[in-house]
Amino acid sequence: MSKIELIAPTLFGIESVAAKEIRSLGYEGIKVEDGKVTFIGDISAICKANMWIRSAERIYVKIGEFEVSTFDELFEGVRSLPWEEWIPENGQFPVDGYSLKSNLHSIPDCQSIIKKAVVERLKKKYKKEWFDENGPLYKIKFSLMKNKAVLMIDTSGEGLHKRGYRVMSNIAPLRETLASAMIMLSDWRYDRPLIDPFCGSGTIPIEAALIGANIAPGLNRKFTSEKWGQIPKKLWLDTRKEAHSLIKMDVELNIRGYDIDESAVKLSINNAHKAGVNQYVKFAKKPLKDLRTDDMYGILICNPPYGERMGEIQEVEKLYREMGRVFTSLNTWSYYIITSHENFEKLFGKKATKRRKLYNGMIKTTYYQYFGPRPTRKI
Repeated sequence: MSKIELIAPTLFGIESVAAKEIRSLGYEGIKVEDGKVTFIGDISAICKANMWIRSAERIYVKIGEFEVSTFDELFEGVRSLPWEEWIPENGQFPVDGYSLKSNLHSIPDCQSIIKKAVVERLKKKYKKEWFDENGPLYKIKFSLMKNKAVLMIDTSGEGLHKRGYRVMSNIAPLRETLASAMIMLSDWRYDRPLIDPFCGSGTIPIEAALIGANIAPGLNRKFTSEKWGQIPKKLWLDTRKEAHSLIKMDVELNIRGYDIDESAVKLSINNAHKAGVNQYVKFAKKPLKDLRTDDMYGILICNPPYGERMGEIQEVEKLYREMGRVFTSLNTWSYYIITSHENFEKLFGKKATKRRKLYNGMIKTTYYQYFGPRPTRKI
């Protein structure tokens, strides 16, 4: 098991961001597909990928893949895979997955057949007829896409967007993985100011602070594979120890989050404390019309209301017009805005320099990128 194939699923539109992160960790064999990035690593890659990748949703160990068009082929294909290399005699192995554009479209039937096939394989290895499943969790994930089956085991447990700091959130919060990707898609660096004028529960400013201070996103949480016998405890210990050592304790960051809602501001402050970045980011109550700054060459990133609910659309369109007036007055700044509103640019009053299709959960959105002048280099 010196080389392991791992899969990092992502929200649609940010696969390239995850691939860049994986490449920066030093892994090879990177393959980018819709909604996922596959790569090769050793056993320690399970620890490092979970600890450090900001834009992926989970990390899976890929067990195998094969063409399938009948339930018999599914059973035989699954039974032929080396499940015993991962699942111990007392391991728990529930099955979950999805099917798209495949002959086998019944999820319950697929779950049942995969479970039976894995049991048959493990019976042969452990010489027993019944498994108590009272040990570590090895959740099996399957995907059936155009009659190709991919079988995986989840190493993460809760999704990687669960950083551990956002126990409570406001209505329709931005997923942490998407917020990180939006920041990494922008021109922001730790030495440039950053503002989110609609901070909500503080996700964008907090994720920026984690990036700027080089704090691993998985540092304050646990992963299901920490209980696996295949991964020495020392590997997890060393991964956390290294992550702590790489934090930039003395970095100076100019990150601010504003919101018109006092309760949102209080929530953001509380979340920043839980994330351990309260010294790097400041939150305050401020309406959009009062947004002003003497800072130059900053980055503005935001997730304004979309107007998805009935009766909100006129209010949201009024807000977008106001955003156009306020943002363009920051004439050295770049701004990055995500919304599902198809007429955003017309309402905002300016065509974006660049657009990118992203999914915020199940909502199809566009990430509008307005590039300002670059700061003058200091000699």
